[in-house]
Amino acid sequence: MTSTPETAAGAGAGDASSPWPLPSLRRSGSATQLVVDGAPFLVRGGELGNSSAERTHLAEHWDKLRSLGLNTLVAPVCWDVVEPVEGQFDWSTVDELVEDAAAHGMRLVLLWFGTWKNSMSCYAPGWVKSDVERFPRCRTSSGQALEILTPFSAANRDADARAFAALMGHLRESDERRTVVLVQVENEIGMIPEARDHSAEAETAFDGPVPAELVGYVEDHRGGLAPELADVWEPEVSRRGGSWVEVLGEGPSTDEIFMAWHFARYVQAVVEAGKAQLDLPMYANAALIRPGALPGQYPSAGPLPHLVDVWRAGAPALDFIAPDIYFPNFAEWAGRYARTGDPLFVPEALRSTDAAANALYAYGAHSAIGFSPFGIESIEGDAATLLAAANDVVRQLTPLMTAHAGDGSMTGLLPPTDDQRTPHRVRLGEVVLEASYEREAAPSLADGVINEVGDRSTDTRRLPAGAVVIRTGPDDLVLGGIGVTVTFSPVRPGSEHVGVLSCEEGRYDDGVWTHRRWLNGDETHQGRHLRLEPGRVSLQRVRLYRYR
Repeated sequence: MTSTPETAAGAGAGDASSPWPLPSLRRSGSATQLVVDGAPFLVRGGELGNSSAERTHLAEHWDKLRSLGLNTLVAPVCWDVVEPVEGQFDWSTVDELVEDAAAHGMRLVLLWFGTWKNSMSCYAPGWVKSDVERFPRCRTSSGQALEILTPFSAANRDADARAFAALMGHLRESDERRTVVLVQVENEIGMIPEARDHSAEAETAFDGPVPAELVGYVEDHRGGLAPELADVWEPEVSRRGGSWVEVLGEGPSTDEIFMAWHFARYVQAVVEAGKAQLDLPMYANAALIRPGALPGQYPSAGPLPHLVDVWRAGAPALDFIAPDIYFPNFAEWAGRYARTGDPLFVPEALRSTDAAANALYAYGAHSAIGFSPFGIESIEGDAATLLAAANDVVRQLTPLMTAHAGDGSMTGLLPPTDDQRTPHRVRLGEVVLEASYEREAAPSLADGVINEVGDRSTDTRRLPAGAVVIRTGPDDLVLGGIGVTVTFSPVRPGSEHVGVLSCEEGRYDDGVWTHRRWLNGDETHQGRHLRLEPGRVSLQRVRLYRYR
């Protein structure tokens, strides 16, 4: 039986070849939402391993993927596979992926593994790789060729753009149901092991003036630049047409900004070619920076938050940039991307037990349009069980989360530090949430009580802790999550106190609350807190009251 890809009900005009409207992005308050079939859509995603998207391999995984509560699969399309001979395209792997996703009720985010994948050009076709004169490489400062196609070559750029345009043109004709909702252009672009390309074309560009387009963008956005760029930009020099070193000084930071501009210009040409065929939302993703690493020691010059202005100036056709978050400081990186003003979409994340909490936090704190652990077909054990439960909560809360996106009535809770001891204070409207986090299973005799130091369970598994919080009325909150205990206080300290008037556990079915049980006594610490117990994702509604 063929099922329809999940979406909220909605209507809208499609393009000439489809009765369904194209997925798009639209502003809602301070947030941007992904719209599918005319209604807001949250990507409950999972990214496949790089070599796991073919029908014969994926067939055995569909039941598992559905059991995880996914509504979207994030999957690669490989340039070397679809264009094995120049100008001759084989779309069988793409068609099978789209057909099978639709048959299993899922949408797709397609990843274009074109010129660059994790910095390298490993997915370029053999006819590109083997013709080093026509398709030149980046070079180190000593002249050594790298397994990285240079962005300074028009031949490299145009070959990629033609293939990507062919892919989007094929989707325009073949994906009538609009199973594909987003497209990622390239993958984790970046320079390594040095901060910039030293090929002859790159050296000529580096010695020349900073492009007028970048100078104009910086001047027009002077008050809102990322601080890393604002701190090094010399406006007086740039207005006179200075070189990269004259405008930015000499060093790895300048090298990175220089490469970011040229990577962005390359991507702009690819995106424009694709959107001319099918105008789906498109983004570029980035590998993040390890603490203390300098440009060249990580994939430098990619779509990172400190380079967002360079990428916006160089690739305005891109709809947003996105982080692949594998580091434990998830909240910090999510916040850095959210502060760029782009919608938050996490196409790759660690598939640990923390994925469940990180997902809830991303949707709540930043109205994320999607979250996607990597290697999803390999997730097992507690990580799989908890992610499925978190996805179910997101599914239940989608109408509320999309209705409250960008209006200041929703937030997320996640431990600010790994060993958070003091209550984590987060303001939501006229109330302050004071959250404590439980990362271990509660002792059997401590139901309803936060774990105290020295009173630990013999179960030493490290559990996730995090939540989404939605304020549905002046004193009404909905919380979904795990391992979080919340007390409440007024915004302005004084004689007034905030107490729990009622608390109930339940679920939403088609947007309607279904009551499971009232919580009181030990479960609310005698009316003093709300507790989402460790090891189990749950959904609660609480009504607060004020007393003196």
